[in-house]
Amino acid sequence: MKCFAAIDFETADHGHDSACAIGIVRIERGEITDKSHYLIRPPRRDFVFTHVHGLTWEDVQDAPTFARLWPELLKKFRGADYFAAHNKGFDRAVLRACCKMAGVEMPKAPFVCTVQASRNLLNIRPASLDNVCRVLNIRLNHHDALSDSNACAEILLRAGQEDSAAFEEMLSGLE
Repeated sequence: MKCFAAIDFETADHGHDSACAIGIVRIERGEITDKSHYLIRPPRRDFVFTHVHGLTWEDVQDAPTFARLWPELLKKFRGADYFAAHNKGFDRAVLRACCKMAGVEMPKAPFVCTVQASRNLLNIRPASLDNVCRVLNIRLNHHDALSDSNACAEILLRAGQEDSAAFEEMLSGLE
């Protein structure tokens, strides 16, 4: 198994640039080698998703902005062959918007979606993160960025163990 970074963002509002937390779990040769969680000061004070993730402006007002945090995140991403995210469209859009706002280049590594891996490789439906974790007996504190990214990493590791040929085929088709 290649090196990858499972990521999960929590956002403050409907804007993809409003990341207020990120969880990153790094996998190398099939083993978790690093787990990191960062609070991020979003560009606006409005928090409309506190009811989802529990974070407020007071929690992040002294946290670094995405631009200031970027060098540290880049260290965590360095060498990753791909990113993994549950519903990759959302997390990729958040990463893209935050990179654009920060004036930095988004990493070129492709994304694997653990929603699709759950459905296609593990045959789990519905493929919501909480249901997949329940079926696979993975601990989850849903909408905590580190817990969600850890669950994503575990799902992908299980998918690779379940059907390694199909898993490698999925990876070969990444864009």
